[in-house]
Amino acid sequence: MEGAPADDPPTRLERAKGSDTVRAAGVASAQLIANVLALLTTVALARALGTADYGELARMVSVVTILIVPATALQVAAARDTTLGRLGRGGRAAASLNHWLVRILVLTAITLVACALLRNQLAELLQVSQPWAAALVFPAGVFWLALALQRGVLLGVGGYRSVGASLVAEQAFRLAFGLAAALAGAGVGVIFFCSVPLATVPAILLTGWLARRRLGPSDHVPARSRLRELALRNPVPMAGLTLFAVLQNADVIAVGHFFDADLSGAYAQAAVAAKGIIWVAVGLGLYLLPEAAREASEGSDARHLLGKTSGLLAVIAVPVLLAFAMVPGTILELVFGDKAALAESALPWLAGAMTFLAAAYLAVQFLLALGRRLFLVLLAIAAILVPLIVAVRDESLQSVAIGLLVLDAVLACSLFAAALLGRVDRDRAIGADDAEALAVAEASATAEAAIP
Repeated sequence: MEGAPADDPPTRLERAKGSDTVRAAGVASAQLIANVLALLTTVALARALGTADYGELARMVSVVTILIVPATALQVAAARDTTLGRLGRGGRAAASLNHWLVRILVLTAITLVACALLRNQLAELLQVSQPWAAALVFPAGVFWLALALQRGVLLGVGGYRSVGASLVAEQAFRLAFGLAAALAGAGVGVIFFCSVPLATVPAILLTGWLARRRLGPSDHVPARSRLRELALRNPVPMAGLTLFAVLQNADVIAVGHFFDADLSGAYAQAAVAAKGIIWVAVGLGLYLLPEAAREASEGSDARHLLGKTSGLLAVIAVPVLLAFAMVPGTILELVFGDKAALAESALPWLAGAMTFLAAAYLAVQFLLALGRRLFLVLLAIAAILVPLIVAVRDESLQSVAIGLLVLDAVLACSLFAAALLGRVDRDRAIGADDAEALAVAEASATAEAAIP
C-alpha cells in the first residue's frame, strides 16, 4: 500500500513570507506611511501657524528629535534581550517591560520639575516666546523612551506588524492632535504640547495594548535588567546616530539666535524641504546595514554595497536638486505659503548640503556594520562646527546654507574615505540579526529627525 503523500516542501515565496527580512520590510513600509503623515503634520501646522511661529515650533521639535535618537540604542538592546530570553518569557517579559516603563515615568517627572525651574533659561536657549512650552521639550524626549522600549520588546518577540501599527498610529495621533489645536486657534506652545507630548500618550497606550496581546498579562516578577546597562550595550550606534541628528537639526536651532522670527521660520521651512533626500538615504540604509554586516561577517568585501546605494541616492538626488535650483521660491510658496519664500536663495544650497549629509548617512551605516568607531570623531567635529558656521555667517540665509554645504561635503568625503580605504575585519563586524534590528530602530528615529 502506498504511503500518504509527503507534504510538498515550502516554495521560495512561502519561505520568504515568513522570513524576518520580509517582516522587517513591512516595518519599513509602515515607516514610509508614518513619514508621509509626519510631513502632512509639518505642512499643515506650518501653514496654520505662519512662518514666524513655525520657526519656534521647529526649534522645539528639533530638540525633541535629537533626544529621541539615542532611544534607538535602548530599542535594539531591548529587542536583543527579549530574543535571547534575558527578560524571561511571556508574563515575565511583560513584567520587565512594565518595570522599565515605571522608571521612564519617574525620570520624565524628575526632568519636568528640573525644566520647570529652568524654563526661562530654556526659552532663551531655544528662542521660544513661551517659557512653559520650552519646559516641556526635554521631558517630551525622555517620555518617548517608553515607546522605544515597547517597540524593542515587540521586535524581540517577532511583533513586526505591531511595531508597524505603532509607528503609523504615533504620527496619526500627532496629526490629529496638532490639527485640532490649530483649528481651535491655539498658539505655538499649545500646538507643541498637543502634537508631541500629549499625542505620545495614546501611542504608548496602544503599543502597550499590542505588547500585552503578544506577551500576555504581567506576572509581576521582572527580570533584573537595568536601563543604564541596556543603554550602554550599543554605545557606538547611539553616539553616531545622536551626532547625526545634531547635524540634521542644530542649524535650525542656531539660526533662531541670529535672524529675526520671519527669516528663522522661513529657514526652518526650507530645511524641511531640503531634508527630503534624507528619507531616501534612510530607506537605502535599511538594506545597506544588515547586508553589509552579513557580508563582512562572512569575510566578503562589502564595499560594493556602499557603491550601489550611493549610486541610487545620486540618481534620485539629481532631479530634486535641479528642481530646487530652478524654482525654489515657487516650491516654498506652494508647500508652506506665508513668508516661506524668504529662504528661496538658501534652498538650492541647503538641498545640496542635505544631499551630502544623506551620503554621509550611508557611509555611517556601512561603518557601523563593520564595527568601526573612529568615524565618531569626524561626526563630533562636524556637529560642533554647525552652530559656528551659523555664527560667522553674513546677513543672509544663503551664507549659512553655503557654509553647511561645504561642511557636509567634506564630512561625506571623509567618511567615504574611511569606509572604502579601511580593511574589513570580520571579527569586528556586528551580527546580521543585530544589524537588522538596529536598521529598523534607527530608521524610525532618523526619518523623524528629518521632519522638525
